[in-house]
Amino acid sequence: MVPFRKMHGLGNDFVVLDARAQPLPVTPARAAAIADRRRGIGCDQFILLEPGTDGADVFMRIRNPDGSEAGACGNATRCIASLVAGDSGADRVVVRTISGDLPAERLGDLWRVDMGPARLGWQDIPLARAMDTLHLPLEDAAACSMGNPHATLFVPDLDAVPVETLGPRLEHDPLFPDRANIGFVQVLNPEHIRLTVWERGAGLTLACGSGACAALVNAARRGLTGRAATVTLPGGDLHIEWRADGHVLMTGPVATAFTGTIDLDGLPQ
Repeated sequence: MVPFRKMHGLGNDFVVLDARAQPLPVTPARAAAIADRRRGIGCDQFILLEPGTDGADVFMRIRNPDGSEAGACGNATRCIASLVAGDSGADRVVVRTISGDLPAERLGDLWRVDMGPARLGWQDIPLARAMDTLHLPLEDAAACSMGNPHATLFVPDLDAVPVETLGPRLEHDPLFPDRANIGFVQVLNPEHIRLTVWERGAGLTLACGSGACAALVNAARRGLTGRAATVTLPGGDLHIEWRADGHVLMTGPVATAFTGTIDLDGLPQ
C-alpha cells in the first residue's frame, strides 16, 4: 500500500504520491485510474513527486485525468510548495516541472508562485500557423502560454456562456495542435475579473492557476485591466501580477482534504 495525500487550491484538487525516497510504478493508465472520480480517488490532476536536483527542491510530474502529461499547474505548485516546506521548515521552495522551475514563497497563510514569463509568440503556445496571438480567428479570443497552452475568450456575461458546450469544442479546435485550456473571462473592472476554465484533459474545474495567469496577461495586453488584478474563479480568488520583466506571480491558498493509502498493484498497468 502506498500513502497518498488529497490536496486542493480553491477546489482545484490533486492526488499526490511521493516518489522522492523510492520510485513508484505509476503509469499514465494508473494515474488516470487514480484520478477517476467514480472508480478511483478522484482529482483534477494527479501529481507525482520525484527528487529535486540542481537547485530544485522537488520535481513535480503532472498528469491530467486522461493520463496525458501537463507542463504546468499553478494551484498544484502552491500545494506542493506547502507540502515540501512542511517537511523542511523553509519559507521558499523551488518546484521543478517539465516546463521549468517555479519558485514559491510563503506569505502568511498564502503561497505566491513565480509562474515564469508569459510566452506570447504563436509558435510558443503553440498555434497551428503564424498569427497575432492577441486576436485569434476564434470567437473573441487571445492566447498565450504559461508552460501550457491557453486561449482566453472575453465575454460580456460569464453566466450566459455555455462553457460545457464551447469548452470541449474549442479545446480540440485545429488551431491548437496540442489542444488548449479554454478560459472564459468577464472583466468587472480594471482590477477585478471573473474566470471559468475548461481545462485541457480535465474539463470544467473550480479553479485553474495557470489559466488565471493567462487571463490577466491577455486582459492587460488588450488594455482591459492593469498588470495586477484579483481573478475570481468558481472556487475563490487568486491575485495575479504580470511584472514588468514578463514573469507572472500568482498568490492564493492551499489545503489538505485528507490522506490515505492505495494499492497500486490493483490498478491497470
